[in-house]
Amino acid sequence: MNAKSADTSSTWVDPDDAPELTDSWFESATLMQGAKVIRPGRVLGSGVKASQTVRFDVSILDAFKATGKGWQTRMNDALRQWLEEHPLNQP
Repeated sequence: MNAKSADTSSTWVDPDDAPELTDSWFESATLMQGAKVIRPGRVLGSGVKASQTVRFDVSILDAFKATGKGWQTRMNDALRQWLEEHPLNQP
């Protein structure tokens, strides 16, 4: 049967018997606005970075990925440092 079952009845009657609302409860709660589930999206970027497709040697990617979470930021910082040390000749 695919019919939705009725809501379960509450096991407590007195409001003083209600479960304590802890931080962990709020972190795992489903956010609702009326009957609509609100799903948090990813954080919007700062607008100063652009997504591009770039090809790197596998050994370079492996080396940066081996440094753990945040490897893309470290790779960006390394490229920025290289540009500061090797200014491009622009007309």
